[in-house]
Amino acid sequence: MPWVGAPAMTPSEAASLRAEALFVSTLQRSERPTPGQLCEAISATLGRYGPRGCAAIVAQEFGEHPTEAVRRMSWVLAVLRSAPAQSTESLR
Repeated sequence: MPWVGAPAMTPSEAASLRAEALFVSTLQRSERPTPGQLCEAISATLGRYGPRGCAAIVAQEFGEHPTEAVRRMSWVLAVLRSAPAQSTESLR
C-alpha cells in the first residue's frame, strides 16, 4: 500500500524512503523476510512514523549507536537490492 499523501518522488528518493522505513521497522535479519513481509513492514512503519519520523529515527540511531546502525542499514540495503522490484515499488 503506498504511503497516503506522498508527493511524487524520484526513484532515488523512493528507494531512500523504503530503506529508512525498513531500518526503523521491527523486522529482523533473523526472520529472513519474504518480499511480502518487506512491503508490509515498510508500509506499516511509514503509516506509523511518516517519512520525516523515519528519517529522524535513523539519524538518532546513527548518532547513538553508529556501529549497530551501520550493520542494520547494510542489511536493509542488501535486502532491498535482492528483493523483487515489484514487492517494494508500490511505495513510490
